[in-house]
Amino acid sequence: MSPAQTAAVIDLAAASDASEHRPLIISLFAAFVVATLCITVWAGRQTKSAADFYAGGRQFTGFQNGLAISGDYMSAASFLGIAGAIALFGYDGFLYSIGFLVAWLVALLLVAEPLRNSGRYTMGDVLAYRMRQRPVRTAAGTSTIVVSIFYLLAQMAGAGVLVSLLLGITSDAGKILIVALVGVLMIVYVTIGGMKGTTWVQMVKAVLLITGTVLITFLILLKFDFNVSDLLGSAAANSGQGSAFLEPGLKYGASATSKLDFLSLGIALVLGTAGLPHILIRFYTVPTAKAARKSVNWAIGIIGAFYLMTIVLGFGAAALLKPGDIIASNKAGNTAAPLAALEIGGGGDSTGGAILLAVISAVAFATILAVVAGLTLASSSSFAHDIYANVIRKGKATEKEEMRAARWATVLIGVVSIALGALARDLNVAGLVALAFAVAASANLPTILYSLFWKRFTTQGALWSIYGGLAAAVGLVLFSPVVSGKPTSMFPDANFDFFPLENPGLISIPLGFLLGWLGSVLSKEKPDKGKYAELEVKSLTGVGAH
Repeated sequence: MSPAQTAAVIDLAAASDASEHRPLIISLFAAFVVATLCITVWAGRQTKSAADFYAGGRQFTGFQNGLAISGDYMSAASFLGIAGAIALFGYDGFLYSIGFLVAWLVALLLVAEPLRNSGRYTMGDVLAYRMRQRPVRTAAGTSTIVVSIFYLLAQMAGAGVLVSLLLGITSDAGKILIVALVGVLMIVYVTIGGMKGTTWVQMVKAVLLITGTVLITFLILLKFDFNVSDLLGSAAANSGQGSAFLEPGLKYGASATSKLDFLSLGIALVLGTAGLPHILIRFYTVPTAKAARKSVNWAIGIIGAFYLMTIVLGFGAAALLKPGDIIASNKAGNTAAPLAALEIGGGGDSTGGAILLAVISAVAFATILAVVAGLTLASSSSFAHDIYANVIRKGKATEKEEMRAARWATVLIGVVSIALGALARDLNVAGLVALAFAVAASANLPTILYSLFWKRFTTQGALWSIYGGLAAAVGLVLFSPVVSGKPTSMFPDANFDFFPLENPGLISIPLGFLLGWLGSVLSKEKPDKGKYAELEVKSLTGVGAH
């Protein structure tokens, strides 16, 4: 049977299961959507000022914010993409789990507390403290929007794959309609609820995701009598790769190029978190720097436990499902976790399997909705606060005008994300998120670190770092196998993959740091040492922080 015929059989099976259990599936999805909309409307009534909209009034505790950060960070890439990557590539797929977790140490040690002390609502606030406001705010806003859209692509792709599997939708038009539905819900969450609504939705989603993941992990381990060796052995045997499935090199060891791609991926994952806009703005939702530090500690614990469980999800899917069945359902393996839930519950013909599939898919859908809301809020806030209020209106905009601009920006970003998400529906969502990490680490991280810790850093250095890192990362992605040249590319029939690596981090991240240094050294502008001294004291002690 050809791959196309196999895919058709699996899609028909999914459609059959969906039609039989559709009332349950629709009820679960509807219950979550209605519940989160109620939370959003409730929070929207309490959103009266810019501080409420951007930072939730800074009323959340360290634990609440840690839970919300976890909900923001544990995205469709974590639940769907990593499980799929492990199910198809074994050890090499597991490297995503390690990279995403280790990245939090960089965020905790270098940026969480200083950023909370130095800024007000956005990354642009930190940069503008000691540099020329209009150019650096424009650059920061541009970078935030680009990084957020890259991350949004992954969530949109995950939503299309997930709901299509569940409802048996096989047409491209149907999948695009699902992406559009997610985009509309995202716009509603942000425009009505702001940061307060988004934070509560993320907290609820984090609890649901951890609960669902614990359930599937328990059932998979129960299937193998809690013997991890048996689980790994079955996964290796079922994969058709034998012992190679449990060793490095299945995806990133075939050639020198693939080894470089692994190195590039690792650098992007470890350094990217500390530059992600939707994570950075979460540090402003707590009242003090101490609470910001506590929230990151809580997030590390929750996220660490989750990523340990994704190992069981991925290897469990490999042990229970044939690789051909996973690929036939989705080329990039994004449906491995839901299909494993279906199988562990008793298979496609059983009520237990269908219930488990519906529950896990509803949790994953909740994950997507919460993360896209956080991303959209980050990019619309940066546009309204940095570009509209401080660049276009030169600081003369009222809070009401600023919030109106943020809501219109939300609509525009939502439309762009829907259009691009429709094109990216067949790409592995973990790989797409890794691209967002690379762009964030290339443009945002060098600028943040130089601004906080280097007294000779100048406006020119900031602009060179942001625009140079951004252009390098995005440009290399456009000419990489992610966009063209492979069956799983965005445009599989085109062939302009002149850059051989799938992740640009190996080139673009060092370039971002180099340009920041070079721009500052060559600048005729004299750094304001007094302002740097003020920022240093503020970032380290919290004196004068908002």
